[in-house]
Amino acid sequence: MDIAGLAYSVVKATSLPAWSRFGEDFAGFSAHDLPGGLALRMDERAGRIFVEKGQADCYFASGWELRTRRQFDAALTELAAKDIAVTASTPAERALRHVAEMAWFRDPAGNRHEICCGAISDFSRFVSPQAVRGFVTGDLGFGHVVLPAPQIDATRDFLIDVLGFGVSDFMVHRPLGPEGPAMRIDFMHCANARHHSLALFEAEVPAGCVHMMVEVPDLDEVGRAYDRMLSSGARLMATLGKHTNDRMTSFYVATPGGFALEYGFGGLQLDWDTHSEFEFTEVSLWGHDFSVGFGVDEKAQLAAAA
Repeated sequence: MDIAGLAYSVVKATSLPAWSRFGEDFAGFSAHDLPGGLALRMDERAGRIFVEKGQADCYFASGWELRTRRQFDAALTELAAKDIAVTASTPAERALRHVAEMAWFRDPAGNRHEICCGAISDFSRFVSPQAVRGFVTGDLGFGHVVLPAPQIDATRDFLIDVLGFGVSDFMVHRPLGPEGPAMRIDFMHCANARHHSLALFEAEVPAGCVHMMVEVPDLDEVGRAYDRMLSSGARLMATLGKHTNDRMTSFYVATPGGFALEYGFGGLQLDWDTHSEFEFTEVSLWGHDFSVGFGVDEKAQLAAAA
């Protein structure tokens, strides 16, 4: 399979207005009402985050784009040949996501992956309610997502063997210190230059996602978003910092879905023919104090499970 990029994410929500406020007042997306849901725009597409009314607040699905109908049909044939259970989409599902074709399946960790083609949009100009200059999307997809994968080896192999992803790099996370439990994080790329479109976190995550990331074209937009976060009273999950592996300068804030949004600038774009996979041992070159949000939640979760 030749996945072009992360086309969209689908979120379930008990309150659509909460996502509308978060998207417009903090992130600078534009919010558009849909039957039974909400589209959050960040470029000329009809939406990049689709919020659907639900009984719980959680991440629901990742939409992976194939460039043509022929590639989509070939992917379905390949999935059938590998005995992977695939469910055809309903007209309502395609209408919410604004795609011509979509089918879905789950990886060994239970994450829902949707393959799609044929984005449907009037391609009107994106206008941010916060005057954000734009988001880095296009051929790179809209950003990345970090998904739970307690069965990380099987899930990583599935993504490589079935979806055609590659490993960019990885680290071993020890939230309770050197003697604490080890949780691997694999950063994975598809057929574009973005450092990673998906990462796998070796743990259960109740919200179904650790975080999603959106990228803006300059550092000033990150700073303005940080100011909006402070003035809105949103919960900070990690302070401003610069990552070691993808060089993204970013911060993290809690979304209404129970997971975080990373808001960043300057992520690496790589040539996969020359890149070498590696392990990194420090999350960030500077900043990114995760103890203010992620660390609190993680330690509480580990203590409850003990």
